[in-house]
Amino acid sequence: MFEKILIANRGEIACRVIKTARKMGIATVAIYSDADRNALHVKMADEAVHIGPPPANQSYIVIDKVMAAIRGSGAQAVHPGYGFLSENAKFAQALEAEGVAFIGPPVGAIEAMGDKITSKKIAQDANVSTVPGYMGLIENADDAVRIAGEVGYPVMIKASAGGGGKGMRIAWNDAECREGFQSSKNEAASSFGDDRIFIEKFVTQPRHIEIQVLCDAHGNGIYLGERECSIQRRNQKVIEEAPSPFLDAATRKAMGEQAVALAKAVGYTSAGTVEFIVDGDKNFYFLEMNTRLQVEHPVTELITGVDLVEQMIRVAAGEKLSISQDDVKLNGWAMESRLYAEDPYRGFLPSIGRLTRYRPPAEVADAEHVVRNDTGVYEGGEISMFYDPMIAKLCTWGPTRGEAIEHMRVALDSFEVEGIGHNLPFLSAVMEHPRFVSGNITTAFIAEEYPEGFEGATLDQKNLQRVAAAVAAMFRVDEIRRSRISGRMDNHERVVGTDWVVTLQGESFEVVIDADHGGSTVRFLDGSAMRVTSDWTPGDQLALLEVDGAALVLKVGRIHGGYRIRTRGADLKVYVRTPRQAELATLMPEKLPPDTSKVLLCPMPGLIVKIDVAEGDEVQEGQTLCTVEAMKMENILRAERKAVVSRINVGPGDSLGVDAVIMEFE
Repeated sequence: MFEKILIANRGEIACRVIKTARKMGIATVAIYSDADRNALHVKMADEAVHIGPPPANQSYIVIDKVMAAIRGSGAQAVHPGYGFLSENAKFAQALEAEGVAFIGPPVGAIEAMGDKITSKKIAQDANVSTVPGYMGLIENADDAVRIAGEVGYPVMIKASAGGGGKGMRIAWNDAECREGFQSSKNEAASSFGDDRIFIEKFVTQPRHIEIQVLCDAHGNGIYLGERECSIQRRNQKVIEEAPSPFLDAATRKAMGEQAVALAKAVGYTSAGTVEFIVDGDKNFYFLEMNTRLQVEHPVTELITGVDLVEQMIRVAAGEKLSISQDDVKLNGWAMESRLYAEDPYRGFLPSIGRLTRYRPPAEVADAEHVVRNDTGVYEGGEISMFYDPMIAKLCTWGPTRGEAIEHMRVALDSFEVEGIGHNLPFLSAVMEHPRFVSGNITTAFIAEEYPEGFEGATLDQKNLQRVAAAVAAMFRVDEIRRSRISGRMDNHERVVGTDWVVTLQGESFEVVIDADHGGSTVRFLDGSAMRVTSDWTPGDQLALLEVDGAALVLKVGRIHGGYRIRTRGADLKVYVRTPRQAELATLMPEKLPPDTSKVLLCPMPGLIVKIDVAEGDEVQEGQTLCTVEAMKMENILRAERKAVVSRINVGPGDSLGVDAVIMEFE
């Protein structure tokens, strides 16, 4: 077994590999750029080596720099994580030439299956059903438009060496194809150092289901069930689960056996994933093979009990698989939510800055309940613009899908993140969505259910009443605390009333609070009552309560006359008033937001790549105005209405902050 391994990656996956290596008694070496000097993976590793400036193409994906770090550290093996050099055959060749083990597949398998074009041709030759498309190289935008017309819109434009949703665009017409081709090509070159592009038919109602395979160098191969990855945005997975709520045992077996056969056909070893598109009739089509560990591997680990990173290390050390296909049993259900530094209220645009508060829920592992958080950040750390915006992967497990979802709801509500925009509210909203709960999902779920973007969740009546009862009980505790402040009322406690009006989400509830030493009973006008218990103390930013015996977690912030409450994806201003105060509040005027219709604001911190208009130009609704790059993704900003450009304040190469004025209109 290896004594020392180097992790050629950063962030949460580097931390994840370090945890397993530590468990196995193996020393670890981290690499880091200037931006990651104080990163968590650097702090966790036994050693750390600096490899260059922040941009990945000047540090993490420069093979010579990584090889120098390997030589200097004396590492015997390298785990590449995912992204960066994980599917780079030249890197694997360099390691082989150096006599250093690659904790991944052989060079030949990477070349055969790591390239999406080549892998599709191999699958076709092996009589594996594939999605229609053009597998040859596409030289320019004109060729892309011609090929898309032959395949038939809509089409998917994809980077051959891509992954993680980067270098991917959906085009519904010639204009989008031309535009998407260039953006995909640019992103592919920036992220992977390979700008080759191919085109395939975009299946409009698919489910994205993948099979985890594990093979050794002795001819043994197994599959460890499937993962449902259909909740996607911009072709990037957001929520994954295992197993799929859609597959039956026969389809699972057929997909698994086909995945293993494909892996064996290319001499695959290590962990890998074969991705399929599955239609409503359970017909499945080979999409691609990822010759690396997947981001969502924890859900497979939670339902099988197999540590995939450990197995990868053991296979790379020449060991045989210790488990056979008959040993693989799927136990319970697991969910994974990807926490991104993206603001869901701004169209999920990237957000950067300091994590002024980062408090994940407590990790739990027992026979009925698991909460796991794979992360690469810490409170006080910086989220930079140079890398993928993923902060953490929050995972839960339960005996049933319903229990796994409920555990995830509570865990998401308990996750405290401040200082940057993040997608926790959106993840919570999905967990509450009836369609997701039913399992009736496709890759179009987000586009169909949030066509105008995410504007926050609206609580149903049951949850609204639960929050109202909880906040009323909390407010009473707060009032008692204020009445006992030293020096007030000549040491006589102010009497705290029992009748209150709780206003939230446009509704008001008149309540009466009956309190005792064990908690509060909150009674409503309709005769219903809810029992609220909690040890919340005024000033705590997180309230853990039980309402009628069911857990309720609230993020709490004080505002005048009440609280800002965040729970289950909703962001609410909750006011608690006396009946007379509530009556007067209805007479207060509403403050209107400022008018920003005559300016184009930068929606995220980023770099201006291109300005597509000039001062004096008349622009039409939907016309491209400029392109902003952030976190290796290009974002095209368009005109919202017909207007004339009166002033342009920036140019290509300028770095902008959120809400910087890019241009003004007449």
